Amino acid sequence: MADTQFDLIVVGAGPGGYVAAIRAAQLGLKTAVVEREHLGGICLNWGCIPTKALLRSSEIFHLMHRLGEFGFSADNIKFDLAKIVDRSRKVAAQLSNGVKFLMKKNKITVIDGEAKLTAKNKVVVTGKGAGEYGAKNIIIATGARARSLPGLEADGKLVWTYKEAMVPPSMPQSLLVIGSGAIGIEFASFYRTLGCEVTVVEVLDRVLPVEDEEISALALKAFTKQGMKVLTGASVEKLAKGVDNVTASIKTKDGKTQTVTVDRVISAVGITGNVENLGLEAVGVKVDRGHIVVNEWAETAVPGLYAIGDVAGPPWLAHKASHEGVIAVERIAGVKGLHPLDVSKIPGCTYCWPQVASVGMTEAKAKASGREVKVGRFPYIGNGKAIALGDTEGLIKTVFDAKTGELLGAHMIGAEVTELIQGYTIARTLESTEAELMHTIFPHPTLSEMMHEAVLDAYGKVMHV
Repeated sequence: MADTQFDLIVVGAGPGGYVAAIRAAQLGLKTAVVEREHLGGICLNWGCIPTKALLRSSEIFHLMHRLGEFGFSADNIKFDLAKIVDRSRKVAAQLSNGVKFLMKKNKITVIDGEAKLTAKNKVVVTGKGAGEYGAKNIIIATGARARSLPGLEADGKLVWTYKEAMVPPSMPQSLLVIGSGAIGIEFASFYRTLGCEVTVVEVLDRVLPVEDEEISALALKAFTKQGMKVLTGASVEKLAKGVDNVTASIKTKDGKTQTVTVDRVISAVGITGNVENLGLEAVGVKVDRGHIVVNEWAETAVPGLYAIGDVAGPPWLAHKASHEGVIAVERIAGVKGLHPLDVSKIPGCTYCWPQVASVGMTEAKAKASGREVKVGRFPYIGNGKAIALGDTEGLIKTVFDAKTGELLGAHMIGAEVTELIQGYTIARTLESTEAELMHTIFPHPTLSEMMHEAVLDAYGKVMHV
């Protein structure tokens, strides 16, 4: 008879759940994971990874149209959408199989099916792995799904969520994207780069609204230059579906209504946690606005019950989920010297073109907190590596506390900033001041030199502008 009693059961095998399970196994806990769909969750199968595969294809297509700049020539440049999508799905499958291997390697029991709590330490599973299972501790890592607005619901054919947008049967000639957060802008960037006419509607007053205002403004400038039509301070009031198109009624910031007819619509207006049918209310877990309420240790109000990742609220990022999973497991195992989750040290990345990345406070938030700040900037056009790469659009921005020298935040737009941001993230984790950053030797020629220069600029010592 299969084991039914564990030290830990993790419900959901996304980047939070499977990482939590691995860490638990490392710490000697007898661990099981319950997953109803795919190992790796949304991130590996329908989110973070396969979208980057799509964006890589569009990036190559963009570069192919610039071959002349680099001394090459080619005729009849075109793409095969089916092959682009197929590669993306193969990347996802490879990673999901990798997670399966990690579960086996770490001797973690994988239970296929849908879980429901019947007590704080009991889970009933329906499906292939049907049965009742017990554990001293349970981590809920069920993730989230696309949020739906009344009248703008996705139908999978004319109005898409991220899932349909990732596997288009054909390339739409025109597209409306509702929402300009990371998901919306990444899809807008992918489709626009491949030649689709793209309109983006954002209800707030700027694109990528969680980013620093200066970075948002530069992003808008870049998107507009690429031919995107961006409407901020606007809302989609109604969608009228035709046989093979959609007409959207859009209320603009001046209060007027305009219509636009497109082949397809992508709804990217946020996400909501998968909290239904888990038995949360019966065991006393508090849910607020579609997310499980937890403290900085990922603990719910019920002893022994934890929640991590998207289901536990923003920021909705895979790396936040993984980190929470480790915190929760080490808390369970009694590991000494733990640090609770500090949201201000979580970097955010958007893989559009140009890329956007940030960590910590924006300039506006730093000032609103009552701090006196020093701000440094360095443009890509002043960097030798950026010029050599042919990617001179961009900016690195730093925000420091003028009194203490603490790095409060860093904000970037340009080539490969999603890789660069980790340098500032480490600096914030180490509580670095401007002095340590100034004394750090950055290699030449690299894009990372701009990170040094942006620090120097905040203190009037910049070299190359």
